[in-house]
Amino acid sequence: MSGAFLDQIFLRAKEWLLSPLAGAPDWLIQIVSSLINISGVLGVFLTLFAAISVLERKILGRMQNRYGPNRVGPFGLFQPVADGIKMLIKEDVVPARADKVVHFLAPILVAATAILALGVIPYGRNMTPFTIDGGILFFFAVGSTTELAVFMAGWGSNNKFSMLGAMRAIAQMVSYELPLILTTLPVVMIVGALSPDAIVAAQGGYSFGVLPHWFVTTPWGAAAFILFFISGLVESNRTPFDVPEGESEIVAGHMTEYSGFKYATFFMAEYFGMFAISGLAVTLFLGGWHSPIAALNFIPSYFWFFLKLSALLFVYIWVRGTLPRTRVDQIMNFAWKFMLPMAFTLIVAAAVWHYQGRGLAGWLWSLAVIAIVYFALSRLLDTRKKFAPRTYRFAE
Repeated sequence: MSGAFLDQIFLRAKEWLLSPLAGAPDWLIQIVSSLINISGVLGVFLTLFAAISVLERKILGRMQNRYGPNRVGPFGLFQPVADGIKMLIKEDVVPARADKVVHFLAPILVAATAILALGVIPYGRNMTPFTIDGGILFFFAVGSTTELAVFMAGWGSNNKFSMLGAMRAIAQMVSYELPLILTTLPVVMIVGALSPDAIVAAQGGYSFGVLPHWFVTTPWGAAAFILFFISGLVESNRTPFDVPEGESEIVAGHMTEYSGFKYATFFMAEYFGMFAISGLAVTLFLGGWHSPIAALNFIPSYFWFFLKLSALLFVYIWVRGTLPRTRVDQIMNFAWKFMLPMAFTLIVAAAVWHYQGRGLAGWLWSLAVIAIVYFALSRLLDTRKKFAPRTYRFAE
């Protein structure tokens, strides 16, 4: 079986499913085609959600010298099934004075936005579920409604802990959405398009057959990728930026008054958001579905996309098992005093790289612009002098 056939096997399967509608009206074919795309995206990412929910606990267990889930099924692999059944049969408790409509709609809205964002990412050659010229704009427009859903959860619960957690989450998410969007601007500016497919196509090709033309291989692209990834951690409320859900401080943030399947929906939406942010990072900086070297182009394109996605998801888990939670004031200072100026700097660095011919000279000038601003910020934001030496006192 040839590599080209395997690469387009899902597209051929979709054409086969649509073949009985050959004489049907165009609007009906488009609706059925959209339903097939939606079913495919949901099937893949629900499976990935179930897999990562157990793999995350296995990996964290390995990092912390313990087993992790190992009771349900072989090697504990049926743990997601047990979790799903548990969430389905748990009682749905709603506070007596809660706004029941808002309380009910919040988890639905937060899950819907994450699922919609997954619809514009190219998962392989000719494998974008919904091709939109302004796909990047659509991604962020849909994603920005998450703040509304979080506020609905906090307000509708009629609980001080929930409201406090919601406001902390919104402040954090709005602060980091700015650098998240600004780090995509250099890519959009260089490519000259807001289409994810055009961005992936612009990263095709290799130098000497082994050096891919991914944007992460440029100084501005590497720095933008790091800032984008950090902002994605914050947007996903992942450790070390999970302040809105600080168990030791405000119970479970805006999800305090949720139980059963509603809580599971929030949990699922968090992971779907993580998949969407990671998928966009792969699309913008890591070449999308392109292989790392030209000799491996015979391998199906979707394999490379999901391999890169899996690598980023592993780093999410690795960071969670390594770093402690940061203070909320440190998170906000980092966003406004470092991330935002660096994000603006990267726009200038990308322009310098472009107008210097995208060669070695542009590479070095771009690196110099980033380095100057980075070291200037590191000197201006030096906080060591603000902290006195810590003295430990022990009882005699």
